Amino acid sequence: MTELSIVAVRDRRITAAGIVGFAAALAAASQVAVPIPGTSVPMTLQPLLVVLAGLWLGPRAGAASMVLYLTAGAAGLPVFAPLGPPGIARLLGPTGGYLIACPLGAFTAGWIASRHATLGWRVLASVAGIAVLHIGGVAQLAVLTGSLSRAFVLGSLPFLGIDAVKALLAALTSPNRSPAHRAPA
Repeated sequence: MTELSIVAVRDRRITAAGIVGFAAALAAASQVAVPIPGTSVPMTLQPLLVVLAGLWLGPRAGAASMVLYLTAGAAGLPVFAPLGPPGIARLLGPTGGYLIACPLGAFTAGWIASRHATLGWRVLASVAGIAVLHIGGVAQLAVLTGSLSRAFVLGSLPFLGIDAVKALLAALTSPNRSPAHRAPA
């Protein structure tokens, strides 16, 4: 085996470990769920981990880690926040839109960050990834409540400030990868 193929195998193993690791980290972060009065959507650490997966792993591997997480939860493993129905029923409830948007949120954050190395762009990538989560969540809430404005008030407005802090924290703790040194998406 050549040195280049050894490096490629090692890189695939590291990426696979990152995918599993971020899925497990998201499962752990999901257990920190704070009920918010007046809404069925709790405050969690999930948005932080979703964008971190994209920022650290890149768009495709970040999205793959979220798909792994969703697959585990839909299969009935206790990875979703402890508030709400178990298994696939969670994806049909008031928080299902946020969960379903996780792969796209991680992909979005990873895609933007992989093209621009500065902190400002990583902040933008994090904000964009979390915005994707909000759009998914509000869309499902709008279907369930029959009102887009009510869905926004219940599912996005109470979380805008704390999610801005999460986006900044994700950007500050993510690697600064210049385009010349970035891993393949």
